[in-house]
Amino acid sequence: MDIVNKGLYVVMGVSGSGKSLIGAALASALGVDFVEGDEYHSAENVKRMSSGIALTDEDRAEWLHSLAARLREAKEADTGLVMSCSALKRIYRDILRTGAGQLRFVFLKGERARFAERLAGRRSHFMPAVLLDSQFAALEEPSPDEDAWVCDIRQSPQEIVAGILARVSA
Repeated sequence: MDIVNKGLYVVMGVSGSGKSLIGAALASALGVDFVEGDEYHSAENVKRMSSGIALTDEDRAEWLHSLAARLREAKEADTGLVMSCSALKRIYRDILRTGAGQLRFVFLKGERARFAERLAGRRSHFMPAVLLDSQFAALEEPSPDEDAWVCDIRQSPQEIVAGILARVSA
């Protein structure tokens, strides 16, 4: 499949949704850079989350503005980019949009039990399973006017990426 529209994409969802896996695979298929949003968190935020303390809107502000700046760089360079970011609230997505207005959100949606199962098996990430409830409490699913692409995490990662690529090339 020859993808002409590289675009700017944010793969979003709660912890354990597969943002990093799907994002990296999508970036590879599109031939663009992948940005792991978690790598932009401050050491203090990582410490908080590692300790089981949910981040506040204020805690996330600098992180979100850094991600928006990275999106702006990609837009200005016209290179395309795929980024993973929880983007749990509309206001967070609006901050990301300040970096690139033509931003496409890909929302990885699923049942809480599936996310909990995934988090229980994860060993090399700072985000503990105890914060899953706080993620769902903060989650504001994208509204219709945001035109996000919703993907069901019951599908395999390959099926999800293939579905996204079909939409990109349409």
